[in-house]
Amino acid sequence: MQSKTTIPLESANIDEIDRKIISALHVNGRISYTDLAKDIGLSRVAVQARINALMEEGVIERFTAVINPEKIGITVSAFFNVEVEPKFLHEVADQLSDEPEVTSLYHMTGPSKLHMHGLFLNNQEMETFMREKLYTLPGIMSVDCQVLINRYKSRMGMRL
Repeated sequence: MQSKTTIPLESANIDEIDRKIISALHVNGRISYTDLAKDIGLSRVAVQARINALMEEGVIERFTAVINPEKIGITVSAFFNVEVEPKFLHEVADQLSDEPEVTSLYHMTGPSKLHMHGLFLNNQEMETFMREKLYTLPGIMSVDCQVLINRYKSRMGMRL
């Protein structure tokens, strides 16, 4: 019986060694192939080949640095629920996806809802974004915005 906290191995065509590699990279994406190979018990070449295969299969999408927005002067983190006329949904999603302030964008269940997260230097920048970029898009029916007060946990990627 599969545990609720793990992904079935066959669902992503990964084996236990791949899972160990993914777990190690999730903790430290900058670990060297050599150090990872020592931890896993494989050669550096074998680890590198497995990581390349995981990337080609789309299991690993990319490597990135996770930046704390507050430490670089971004003071407003906001979540938006945007209701869009169905015929404009994809057009609006495409346009919002191109906006640098938008960090994530999802099509959610419900009447043509887009769930969006944005980061802004301050309230003024958020207001300008809403007035000049969001409200001007075709088919926008309603916008619900909630501003983050305190971040207790934030996770990139998924749990393993």
